[in-house]
Amino acid sequence: MKKTLALGLGILFLVFAISGLGFAKGKKPWKVPGHFATIQAAIDSANVVDGDVILVGPGFFAGAFVTKAVTIKGIGNAVINFGPLHSSGMVQGFRFLSGGSGASILNLRFEVDLAIMNGASVNDITVSQCAFMNCVQGVSNWGGTGWEITHNEIIDLRTRTGGGIGILVADRAGNPAGVNDNIISHNAISGTLHVSSYPSEGGYNGSGIVLYADFRYGWPGAVEIAHNKIAKNTISMISDTPGVVDIAAIELTDTRDDSTILPPVLHDNAVGFNDLRGTVLQIVLTPAILDQYNNISRNFGENRGHGLHPKVFK
Repeated sequence: MKKTLALGLGILFLVFAISGLGFAKGKKPWKVPGHFATIQAAIDSANVVDGDVILVGPGFFAGAFVTKAVTIKGIGNAVINFGPLHSSGMVQGFRFLSGGSGASILNLRFEVDLAIMNGASVNDITVSQCAFMNCVQGVSNWGGTGWEITHNEIIDLRTRTGGGIGILVADRAGNPAGVNDNIISHNAISGTLHVSSYPSEGGYNGSGIVLYADFRYGWPGAVEIAHNKIAKNTISMISDTPGVVDIAAIELTDTRDDSTILPPVLHDNAVGFNDLRGTVLQIVLTPAILDQYNNISRNFGENRGHGLHPKVFK
């Protein structure tokens, strides 16, 4: 009798799992294509709620404005090759807006200019197991806390009178809460920085990974960029035109470049156990005094330096 009951319960559980009814509330899977023709249609649907999973592909798809805490996961070879236009005219993949905190982007390949960005200070974003191919900027976090950017592959970067950045954590809006507790780990950034032929190109470095306090053009800049972790990444890149725009493996920059502002807004960040030996410029600090306020150690290659300021796209 007990064996019969257990068998019956097992069959019932299997039926629920296959039908999709076995998913906990807020974890329902939606397919693109299938349930929805586009990722944006899935996000915009009233039936899709925070915590749901949007399964994408295989195939080529447009990205979207992300306004819910959903997981967007590629199945097979799912490629994002178009999406919302940036104010510069460049193509974005996903742009996080208000309501998007807690979202995840997993297992997607990006072939766009600006792959992942945020237009508001959204927090707790996960970007993992994605591939970024020859982007102007791969992952750009403006003003967000608690992002986890891990186990991604970035192959080649390119400039467009700015950019040439693999992973950016930054602020220029003066987020009063600071930009803290972001984790950038186990990413592989390799290949060539392709420098554009625009007449005004040059005067900055591209970056594999950069923490960036941007006070230019009258922007409020950053209150604090602290307690972020950059660890166990491998960065091996060269520039095809280093005399115009070179590439730095890891950069920490306050654009004011003023060593008398103490303590600096970039402080208590951990940069360690990264393999930077495949990049000529390895650790770039602006101002150079940042090495006294951040834990930069145990990297394969240089552990301190100084450099220029890149233009980055918001």
